Amino acid sequence: MLLKWLDAREATAAGAALADEFYLQSAAKLPHARAKDAGQRSQQPELQKFLQKFLQRVDQAVRPLRLNFFKRAKLANSFKWQLLEKGVEQELVDELTRALVLRMTGVAAGSSVPEQGTGSGVSARRIAREAQSQHATASAQLGRGGFAEARESYQQLVNLDPRDADARNGLGIALAQLARYGEAEAEFRRAIGIRPGYPEAHFNLAGVLQSTGRYSESEMPLRRALKLKPTYLDARISLGMSCVLLGRLAEARECYEKVLRVAPRNAVARVGVGQIESLEGRFPEAEAAFRGALEIEPRASYAWAALAWLRRMTPADSEWVKHAEEIAAAGLGAVDEATLRFAIGKYYDDVGEYGHAFRTFKRANELLKSRSEPYDREARTRFVNDVARDFTREAMARGQAGASDSARPVFVVGMPRSGTSLVEQIIASHPEARGAGELAFWQIAARGHAQGVPDEPLRRRLAQDYLKVLAGHSAGALRVVDKAPDNSDYLGLIHAVFPRARIIHMQRDPIDTCLSCYFQQFAPTLNYTQELADLAHYYREHRRLMDHWRSVLPADSFLDVPYAELTADQEWWTRRILEFVGLPWNDRCLSFENTVRPVNTASVWQVRQKMYRTSVGRWRHYEKFIGPLRGLAD
Repeated sequence: MLLKWLDAREATAAGAALADEFYLQSAAKLPHARAKDAGQRSQQPELQKFLQKFLQRVDQAVRPLRLNFFKRAKLANSFKWQLLEKGVEQELVDELTRALVLRMTGVAAGSSVPEQGTGSGVSARRIAREAQSQHATASAQLGRGGFAEARESYQQLVNLDPRDADARNGLGIALAQLARYGEAEAEFRRAIGIRPGYPEAHFNLAGVLQSTGRYSESEMPLRRALKLKPTYLDARISLGMSCVLLGRLAEARECYEKVLRVAPRNAVARVGVGQIESLEGRFPEAEAAFRGALEIEPRASYAWAALAWLRRMTPADSEWVKHAEEIAAAGLGAVDEATLRFAIGKYYDDVGEYGHAFRTFKRANELLKSRSEPYDREARTRFVNDVARDFTREAMARGQAGASDSARPVFVVGMPRSGTSLVEQIIASHPEARGAGELAFWQIAARGHAQGVPDEPLRRRLAQDYLKVLAGHSAGALRVVDKAPDNSDYLGLIHAVFPRARIIHMQRDPIDTCLSCYFQQFAPTLNYTQELADLAHYYREHRRLMDHWRSVLPADSFLDVPYAELTADQEWWTRRILEFVGLPWNDRCLSFENTVRPVNTASVWQVRQKMYRTSVGRWRHYEKFIGPLRGLAD
């Protein structure tokens, strides 16, 4: 009986049949049934006549079925999509679907408050109770991690009432948990469109933007959420996180300190302060902040994990790993557990227990993969093919007008974990240079215009905008370094705008590079780092792309720097790098570890150390685990 109750195929068929019947009877009138809003449309006598006939038919064919909430939702959903597929206007379909739902539960169409004594008040209350119950069910499903079930429950609520902003918001949360970030973003935006003053929807939209690496875009919805609800501590903490990711550490600190002034025992804000201390190279202060958070919340996984990245772990840290393993096994969410397991993996790698380390990193990546969109190998290959087609030597030579003659930008590119942060730190140690970190400018610029070499007006605009960005990092430096690894994808666009800019490409042993990526927690957008076979594919495509850039860009604009050779002969390569970017020699560049500046990358600890070679050939500790990476050395 239970399975029969859940079988909604008959209800689905009934909804489709009802849509077909309505469409056949009213198709000739539908083009005239359009209006700017539902209020105007409902006043049209012609449409009113068809609506009454439609509702009478619902009374005859549907209400006697006494469908439960689930089946009514299925019938309404089937009716709605059948009409949409026939090309009926979205707003009209939404209005008809709402009228259908109300009629199935005994409320007159267009009635917001039922009349006394007609029995419709009982029906309206029943509708409200059922919707409230469905919201509670969906919320409980989210709470227990039943994200697919919650998505279905919220979708039913949206089908019943497309203007239910809470249902749209809940649907977005469920979709985000299922790594369907594009759909989640759309639902949060719809919720905001229905209810602009909805701070939670603005906050959730920002979370999706952060998860997809669009940190600059996440700032505005967070500020809107705080304007609507100034006491929204989670939104202020999230704004602090966005500022950290954008390299605006002073603003981030202000956000966290504002939270701590009103909530001094907020552990998340304390960890945020600790992250800033770490990025600025004050590791003892960072550790104090993390331990302060743990005094408040002893099993805070994110604070416990953060301790592992402040230094090299030793066997003396056995109590740390023991507690970390206990916390990780205590039923954390996927991302929180992954964060802690990456830290545990680092401990085992540091102490030389390589088998245990690899298994832990593998588990961490499996958890992250469950919250990320799958890496699309075919799409990546198509992208590289398109770049090679659009940015030929001839195309690059034709477009010169509008280009900037500035030599101020220096681009350090390469695979993540290939040594880009190290070279940025070396150059930024020069008195006449600054490091800007990983700027998202060219990624955003590439999304904003068609493929291929930009025209003259666009070149001028991009040059002006980018130089303003660099000026924000340093008004007077002769060279400013942008070390975003993703800039490897956009070197044709970059060279078209700044033909005098210097490009440094870091080359590291491919297996060392890929393993280092696999051992690091990245944003979900770097989904190729979560599986060794995907890493091997991405690396090959990266190598193919860099071969293309070498073939089409002028030789004097491009310098390959081998990581192993840099660590073996630091001074020779440091001189070569400075000469290439047009800076005179300065001894400070050999003592880069002493340079005080924020470093907002995973290499924050490494670049504070003297040059070391222990990362060269590191993969040999993991030789029996590397599988798909073996062919990269050929």
